[in-house]
Amino acid sequence: MVTKSQDRRKVRLSRALGVALTPKAARYLEKRPYAPGEHGRTKRKADSDYAVRLREKQRLREQYGIREKQLVIQFNEARRKDGLTGENLVEQLEMRLDALVVRAGFARTTAQARQLVVHRHILVDGQLVDRPSFRVKPGQLIHVKPKSEGLEPFQVAAAGGHAEVLPPVPGYLEVELDKLEARLVRRPKRAEVPVTCDVQLVVEYYAAR
Repeated sequence: MVTKSQDRRKVRLSRALGVALTPKAARYLEKRPYAPGEHGRTKRKADSDYAVRLREKQRLREQYGIREKQLVIQFNEARRKDGLTGENLVEQLEMRLDALVVRAGFARTTAQARQLVVHRHILVDGQLVDRPSFRVKPGQLIHVKPKSEGLEPFQVAAAGGHAEVLPPVPGYLEVELDKLEARLVRRPKRAEVPVTCDVQLVVEYYAAR
């Protein structure tokens, strides 16, 4: 369960990064679209190239709710593959189980999705998976454990209770919300992934280290 202090931290971080990390943060950004603190409204001097790249990296990391070490591992894997490193990176992150649980509408936030996975409510092809970082393969079916379907969070999800705060279901997922089932039909493409980030700046950040 997310505490009030964690909720406030997410709102403050969202304002600092300029991207909503939770539905509550989205409401705050509508009212206060500037950085937190007494100087948040004032015009600041231009950030250095390093600061711009760092902020973009933090944006990506926070939207997926992962640690720096996890992002570095994903980046190193992405640059070993054919194609654009930045696009590979986002596509890999999007295939995480917790990310797809959110995209399918089973959870309201990434933090809630991670909690549902860790608490052993989510199955992949009928097998219990309790690792949020588990990479789902195209063709695999994500569904809620039958014994968990009657729990309030899943009843809310099955009724479409998160639709107003989540982006539309992307084309790489087929979702039957009333059955609490979602299938990854193909690998995501960067242009479809509802993440706010200039991934080239993330690549430049790590390349310069």
